[in-house]
Amino acid sequence: MRCDMQRILVLSDSHGRDENVEKAIKQMGRVDMMIHLGDIGWGYERIRYMIPGPVIMVAGNNDFSIDLPQNQIFNIGKHRVFATHGHRQSVHGGTAILESVARQNNCDIAMYGHTHVPYLRRDTDMTVLNPGSISLPRQAGRRKTYMMITMDDAGALNYKLCEL
Repeated sequence: MRCDMQRILVLSDSHGRDENVEKAIKQMGRVDMMIHLGDIGWGYERIRYMIPGPVIMVAGNNDFSIDLPQNQIFNIGKHRVFATHGHRQSVHGGTAILESVARQNNCDIAMYGHTHVPYLRRDTDMTVLNPGSISLPRQAGRRKTYMMITMDDAGALNYKLCEL
């Protein structure tokens, strides 16, 4: 799947609180693509239609009855993305396994959720990100967060952590 978009909403761990997903969409203004990194809860069919563009979703460890893949691989411009919830890559212990799986799939961006804590690290060959939780944050200050990715005309990606 190829997605040349300009404004991408990345979120995770909404746990059935679809109103927080709606608030993030409203805050961003225009959303060309949405990526939900799991623990969606009850509203996954509803979330799929909240924006007119593509919506990529993966199953989290609490998404028992949702028929979604464990991970997805797709392109954003010239970048190849590995998106997963992270529980199967033991992200509570760090991102080494996640990064290894992403590299095995020739990806230069690895996205995950699960920890409910925002994270962004950009190296020369790999960007690793976690948007935190849109509903049940665990970081200091307990702010509900999501990430906005914008792609400029040259195809460069810019990452911004946003609070509800």
